[in-house]
Amino acid sequence: MARRPRMPADNSHLIVAAARRRSTATRRRAVSALRRMDATGTTITFETVAREAGVSRSWLYNQPDLRAEIERLRARHRVPATRQVPDRQRASDTSLLRRLEAATKRNQQLETENRELREALALALGERRTADLPHRHRDTPRNKSSAVIGPC
Repeated sequence: MARRPRMPADNSHLIVAAARRRSTATRRRAVSALRRMDATGTTITFETVAREAGVSRSWLYNQPDLRAEIERLRARHRVPATRQVPDRQRASDTSLLRRLEAATKRNQQLETENRELREALALALGERRTADLPHRHRDTPRNKSSAVIGPC
């Protein structure tokens, strides 16, 4: 009797199951990244979501629900375009120069005040440290002069 060639077992169901698991994990990463980015206020674009989730942009574009959500969030976070200020409302060069001079003068005043405060703090801390020292044989001018003059 001739032996029939043995047919390999049909393991295609394992391949299909693995593909489903991979697809589910990919979707989960994308949804998680999208939620995280929305919660933190990160700019949402197909590129940023793809990078954050570790998926391709083309995969995101091919997922209708994720694509709609990205577009919705992208529109919500979009900063409106700034309008041009009319010429009559713009500050003149002279006005801007005066404001800059005033700000520079104020900075100089604050720097001077900060320097004076640092010096006063250093002096106060030095005095406090001196006051906290034990009162044993301090070299004060009075002690030094009496030590020199001492009994003859």
